[in-house]
Amino acid sequence: MVRRIIPLLLLAWMATTASSCTRSDPGTANPYRDFGIIANNAFFYYADLDVATDFYTNTLGIDVAADYGFAKILHIAGSSFLTLVDADSGMHSADEPKTVAIALITDQLEEWWDYLSATDTKMRFEFNLRENRPHDGFVAIDPEGYLLEFERFNSHPENQRFIPVLDAAETKLSAGDVPAGLGFKATVLWTYYNDLEAAMAFYEDRLGLEMIVDQGWTKIYQTSLTGFLGLVDQERGMHRSTEQKGVTLSFWTDNIDDWFAHASGANGFEMRSDSVGRNDRFHAFVGYDVEGYYLEFDTFLDHLDNAMLLHLLLATSD
Repeated sequence: MVRRIIPLLLLAWMATTASSCTRSDPGTANPYRDFGIIANNAFFYYADLDVATDFYTNTLGIDVAADYGFAKILHIAGSSFLTLVDADSGMHSADEPKTVAIALITDQLEEWWDYLSATDTKMRFEFNLRENRPHDGFVAIDPEGYLLEFERFNSHPENQRFIPVLDAAETKLSAGDVPAGLGFKATVLWTYYNDLEAAMAFYEDRLGLEMIVDQGWTKIYQTSLTGFLGLVDQERGMHRSTEQKGVTLSFWTDNIDDWFAHASGANGFEMRSDSVGRNDRFHAFVGYDVEGYYLEFDTFLDHLDNAMLLHLLLATSD
């Protein structure tokens, strides 16, 4: 599998100081339960970061939680975040296949459709409401081709474990050019696989995640309070599986060293980082899942650039 060399700027960003962790197996039965994930995030990569930022902050009304210049961390809802990255400074290029989609879960699906269909936002699939479906939605395309699925999960036997979790989540209202009252309450990050069973085994056995929705050809796992990961059989999904993937999945934790020891140990997975990268804003390391999606684990530190972000994370944990 082709791996891009980490750019010098990213090396400076992630690994200014080597971790003291050594590769070992901590023997945890369930790392998700024992070490925790407090929020989840994805990195999307852009040739024109300014245009992408304008779309997400004004057209979709999503707030910037932290601005690192070459990366903008957006707060979608609760513990759900999305980071827009200048591809010149990131781990992926802007022309790699965008083999990912993000579901923006909302109770105001019709209102979002009415608003966005009146803008110049491009659509992949239009809104087509039909009765008795487990979920409804439409799919928009962001300025550089990432797919955004606006989705509502309905009362349905398939969603019997999912609906109570979504009902407990508060809608984060959008700002920008968005009509008053619209917002999002959770996210699902969809990833696409040749071998869905192997992907399920990886996330269940190696990370300790538990399935919350079984759609047959997609499996949804809860990763944080409002963040979910959806594993998709590429034979039926919006994307085919690709060798390169223009996305990084990101899990935020207060126990970065424990996660690193587990991930790089005998029961872990293939690693991109041989240590935890440390600087004054955050600590992080990167590995790969079973089909090559980059997995980054992050801990954010008390720093002026992180003031709003840490405030949001504290509010989410209360």
